[in-house]
Order: sequence, then C-alpha cells, then structure tokens
Amino acid sequence: MIPAPGRLVIRTYAPLRRYVVFGGATLLGLLLLYVAFEAGRVRADAQGLAAQAELEQLGASYTELEAANRELRLRIATQETSEVAQGRERTEVQRTIGELQAQVARQSQDLAFYRGIVGDKTQGPPVRIQQFRVTKGSDPRRFLLRLVLGRPVRPDDVVNGTIGITVEGSQGESPATLDLAALTLPDTVRELRFNYRYLQTFEQAIVLPEGFRPARSTVEIRLGRKGAEPLRQTFLWKLDNA
Repeated sequence: MIPAPGRLVIRTYAPLRRYVVFGGATLLGLLLLYVAFEAGRVRADAQGLAAQAELEQLGASYTELEAANRELRLRIATQETSEVAQGRERTEVQRTIGELQAQVARQSQDLAFYRGIVGDKTQGPPVRIQQFRVTKGSDPRRFLLRLVLGRPVRPDDVVNGTIGITVEGSQGESPATLDLAALTLPDTVRELRFNYRYLQTFEQAIVLPEGFRPARSTVEIRLGRKGAEPLRQTFLWKLDNA
C-alpha cells in the first residue's frame, strides 16, 4: 500500500515590499521627531523671550527703587546735618549770652565795690555774692560749689532767704539746664537757706549726669522780705584748682 503524500504549503516571498514598508515607517518616525523638536524649540524660544522681558522689567524696577532709596538717604543726611548745625548754633548763642551775663555781673560787682569805697549812699541790694567757685570732686562727674555771701558796708540787720543754683550746658547736641535738685541726686537738695548779718559761706557737692557738658552757672538769691526782687548772677563754668 502506497502512503499518502504530505500537505504542500506554498509561501509568497516579496522582499521589496518589506523594505518599502520598513522605510516608510522609518521616515514617518523621523518626521514625527522633527516636528516634536521644532515644537519644543518654538516653545523654548517663547519662554526665553518672556523670561527676558520679565528680567528687563525687574531690572527697571530695581533701578527705580535704588534711585528712590538714594534720594531718601540724601534727605535724611541733609536733615541730620541741619539739626546738628542748629544745635551747635543754639549752643553758641547760649554760650555768648552767658558770657555777656557774666561780664555784666562782674561789672556790677566792681561798681558795688567802688561805691562802698567812696561812700555812695545809694541804696543797694541787702545781699551780695562775694565769691563763687567750682572745684573738682572725687571723680570726673563730681564737683564742689563754694558760694560766699556778703553784705553792704555796716549792715544794720540780719537777712534771710533761699538760694537756687542752676547749671546750663548741653546734653549731646541739645541745650540743657539742671537745677539743684537734679544735681544732688539721690540726696535731693532743692535750695540752700541763708540767715546771717555779715558773711555766710556755702559748700555744696553736685554730680553732673553722664554726657552733660557744663557751660555756666546761675545763682538766684531770693530774700525772705516781702516784695523783694530776687538777685541773679551768672558765672562761666571755670574750675578752680585751689
């Protein structure tokens, strides 16, 4: 018995078509890659232009703010310079006034002295400041005030009253005036009292505040008599080493 023949399979072989399909797919892929690249480049250029514009805007804003800041600093410096100049001018004017007052006081003392010598009968003040001195204390801020009160020639009665003392100067760039209460902290002494016939001497310790520069002192004598005018005399701040 003859065996049956096997199944015959016929296959078609077309290599050209495979190459065409493969080449077309490759070209299509390359085209898609190029399109994606161009789209990304356009998007990047647009973002770069936007960033550049924003950077330029920020630069302009920074320049404006810097100019405004510079103008404000200039105004502040000008104002501070003006305030310092005004403070110095006020201090100089006060110093000149103090010198003139001290000169007038010295001339008044000299006039009273010579009137006493020549026997002037014109009625003068019942109290006279014979001496006012400032000496150094135990540290740079401590001082001792020495005040001597006298009377006209041949006094007939006893006088009494109170004495106020102020020290004028500057604290930093500002003028300042300190009374006796502020100068005697913590043991506050508001005024000195006198009661004498011929002569009375006072010695009062004071303490100046930190940073205070004294220029002159004013002594005010207030008599205990009703209606009596106070006697004021100004002295330049000058240390006596004796």
